[in-house]
Amino acid sequence: MIPRYARPEMTTIWSQETKYRIWFEIEAHAATAMARLGVIPEEAARTIWEKGKDAQFDPDRIDEIERETKHDVIAFLTHLAELIGDEARFVHQGLTSSDVLDTCLSVQLVRATDILIAGNDRVLAALKKRAFEHKMTPMVGRSHGIHAEPITFGLKLAGFYAEFERNRQRLLAAREEIAVCALSGAVGTFANVDPSVEVYVGEQMGLAPEPMSTQVIARDRHAAYFAALGVVASSIERLAVEIRHLQRTEVREAEEFFAKGQKGSSAMPHKRNPVLTENLTGLARLVRMAVVPAMENVALWHERDISHSSVERGIAPDSTIHLDFALHRLANVVENLTVYDDNMQKNLDQLGGLVNSQRVLLALTQAGVSREDSYRLVQRNAMRVWAENRPLLDFLLEDDEVKAALSEDHLRSLFDIGYHTKRVDVIFDRVFGATE
Repeated sequence: MIPRYARPEMTTIWSQETKYRIWFEIEAHAATAMARLGVIPEEAARTIWEKGKDAQFDPDRIDEIERETKHDVIAFLTHLAELIGDEARFVHQGLTSSDVLDTCLSVQLVRATDILIAGNDRVLAALKKRAFEHKMTPMVGRSHGIHAEPITFGLKLAGFYAEFERNRQRLLAAREEIAVCALSGAVGTFANVDPSVEVYVGEQMGLAPEPMSTQVIARDRHAAYFAALGVVASSIERLAVEIRHLQRTEVREAEEFFAKGQKGSSAMPHKRNPVLTENLTGLARLVRMAVVPAMENVALWHERDISHSSVERGIAPDSTIHLDFALHRLANVVENLTVYDDNMQKNLDQLGGLVNSQRVLLALTQAGVSREDSYRLVQRNAMRVWAENRPLLDFLLEDDEVKAALSEDHLRSLFDIGYHTKRVDVIFDRVFGATE
């Protein structure tokens, strides 16, 4: 994790202090459940809570113990015993390390996902506001990077809104899938711990019991989780790349906000570069970088091994921290995006009405001309626009074959921008709801 691309709210989830606090809560809740079953004395369970709830766990001390034990959970339990005293012998009764580690990771991922959903909601709010602001702002639609037909900037943003609404559902589904705990003991048989302990701890930690753990929670859950994060990152990149293209000098239809005092280049004082969206493209790669290792973690040996452990220590904090930062950076870009309506219109008009070629094609077919001949007639005139830089309508009005099928008034009517925007309300109703 690079501090430059991190927000404190998310990084706190992955701190050593937070991790050890969660470990303690898992152990203490388990002790409470076991005391109710008569497995350990009730006084011991109370003492564990009383001495541990306000304790300051010392990461340095735990690291010191781990250097000798070569085992992180044992090091923590040893340190906990230093804080609690004799009753510490009742901690971790019947549990195994993975019970603590996997349940803790689930808690952390759930908390992280709640923050990610809030970030995604901020992106949604920004997209919705700007979409309605530019609902009828005309611009050229492009395919292959080439002018196609007119759209509106609001429609473009509405498309991204719909995508991030799907991402919200993906994050909710990922949260539900990962929100499970396992306290089933060695190889997952519950031989040394009653299943009701798992249920109780899960209730206290906001998790559901994993129906079938093998000493670890099956990693297909985690693979699906990180894959969902990868999809969200790809959506961020798609919008970032769109803005980068719109900011190109020869396009200049939209631009990242350029603050007073901001510098674009150490060598060229005139530069205003899309640095934020370029950064988002890079951050998306970092998030997606976690997907393949998460998939490879699924195939563990028999009931467990720890080949997944080192991977998750890296990808869990890094991917959630980077995605959190990226969502808020993207929201800021959209909220403050500078939109050049005049340039959108200028670019729309740049090729002299070529964007209406399909409408002319359809009108010819409806007038009785075969599709093949209609296409030939429109393309013949359209190619002259490219070569001679004159409006398409001029060439059509000079073409005897076209005039034989369509009157001048009819031809002129085919170049009305309103034809291309007449369904905007329908699309907005589909995306944002008919109540808007």
